[in-house]
Amino acid sequence: MTEIDPPPSGTRAPSMALIAVANQKGGVGKTTVAMQVAAELSRRHRVLVVDVDRQESTVWWAENARDLLPFDFAGSQHPNMLSRLRDLRADYEFVLVDTPGSLEDTAVLETVLDAADYALVPVTPEPLAVDPTLRTLSRLIEPRQLGHGVLLNRIDPRVPHQLQTWQGLLNSELGVPRLESYLRQYKVQADAPVLGQLVTSMRRNRRTEGAIADIAAIARELERLLSPALTGAW
Repeated sequence: MTEIDPPPSGTRAPSMALIAVANQKGGVGKTTVAMQVAAELSRRHRVLVVDVDRQESTVWWAENARDLLPFDFAGSQHPNMLSRLRDLRADYEFVLVDTPGSLEDTAVLETVLDAADYALVPVTPEPLAVDPTLRTLSRLIEPRQLGHGVLLNRIDPRVPHQLQTWQGLLNSELGVPRLESYLRQYKVQADAPVLGQLVTSMRRNRRTEGAIADIAAIARELERLLSPALTGAW
């Protein structure tokens, strides 16, 4: 695992995009988004994943992946180390931070958002997820004038018009920015943490192709938003 250390004296901090995967509503898929999107980005970019969530879900996933982990990983980081996120020694193009999903850890989340370039806010299509998501946006992200987008997660393809209904809710009724891409609900995604699987280690077949395509679409959209000059790399 990578340690977050200050750069040697006289070196210049690298140019990178730091993405906070954030929502104070637990259970919306922050870990899945952080790990899988990082894996997809690592096909073309130097990527680091940082875990500051006390539940350490990404740590468990990374340990299960072992040698198949395609990006650098810094798990179980103490909040005091977060001020060094912009002074990473290695030259990363993307850093994704998996953040806590509870009100008790608000100070940790605030520290990450202070350092971030962008907040990616996963939300599941359930009414109980709306208020915590709006609270995260209005109290923590918007006051920092931080670029952000809500990502619809666990869209069930079997439910008619679920995607369109929730896209309309975010667009019109709630008026919050969202990604055009989204994640559908697949068993392969639910099983991935315990199996240590990432999109870079999944064999492409009929069972996995939808999940792989969804993650690839999110990675491409984030790249367009955060690194316009690199879009040709895809």
